[in-house]
Amino acid sequence: MPRHLIETTDFSKQEIQRILDLAEQFLDGKMRNTLKDHIIITIFFENSTRTLSSFEVATKRLGGSVVRLDVSRSSTSKGETLFDTAANLNAMSPSAIIVRHKSAGVPNILSRYVSCSIVNGGDGAHAHPTQALLDLLTLKKHLGNLEGKKIAIVGDIKSSRVANSNIELLSRFGMEVILIGPPHFIPKNRLRHHLYLKEVIDEVDAVMSLRTQTERHNLPVYSSLKDYANDYCITKEILGDRDIILLHPGPVHRNIDISDEMLKDPRCKVLEQVTHGVAIRMAVLETLITQSNASKIQNFPYF
Repeated sequence: MPRHLIETTDFSKQEIQRILDLAEQFLDGKMRNTLKDHIIITIFFENSTRTLSSFEVATKRLGGSVVRLDVSRSSTSKGETLFDTAANLNAMSPSAIIVRHKSAGVPNILSRYVSCSIVNGGDGAHAHPTQALLDLLTLKKHLGNLEGKKIAIVGDIKSSRVANSNIELLSRFGMEVILIGPPHFIPKNRLRHHLYLKEVIDEVDAVMSLRTQTERHNLPVYSSLKDYANDYCITKEILGDRDIILLHPGPVHRNIDISDEMLKDPRCKVLEQVTHGVAIRMAVLETLITQSNASKIQNFPYF
């Protein structure tokens, strides 16, 4: 049976540590041939720059081939169901299909229609597991052991698949996650939450800013993004000279999520996250595909 990565709980803590260790090796930027003769299909029903290109670069650095399905020209635009599309792609014998969709749960449903690995590239406001993994790698590289460390996640948390995945994963590695935002941006859970970052800035080790996802809002929640920025833009004035690292999954709305000045600050690790994203996705693909192949061999009746 193929292994999938739909959400961070699909990997045990021990497996995640092995993925982090493997990703560390891949940070040397060298080409490998682990996925030689393997084909990866990407099918993104939502726009993406970092995640899509990161998976494609990761595949090629492992010696694999990528086929990008152009959704606007695919048969889904002619009325073909998503499940028939998945079945047809699966019939081409790829080693993995990477899916992004605006609706939560789609990658999980598609995994029932294929015999290859499904990797969730982001589904609605549900999960974005590889983003959380690369964030974990970035935090561990700068903070070391995360047990007892604190991170403030700031912004549109309720609409954020990145926040969901990070809350689960970072909590599992011992971090206290503190939510910052207006009440209508905060999901119902047991985590601490505050209205403003300044209320906890002296106790946190890291800050993760999120994009305000207006496309997921049924009604306007701020009269303007400028009004939102007045309360939640991460600025040098807020961070001061504190030893805090700053993360953002991208795309960054400049001077709304993070100020231009802070984006240039060495404490801001946004571009480092992108670098780590390629290495993490290399590690995820190699792990899923090589494990799935090993399983096929072990279960083959003539071996």
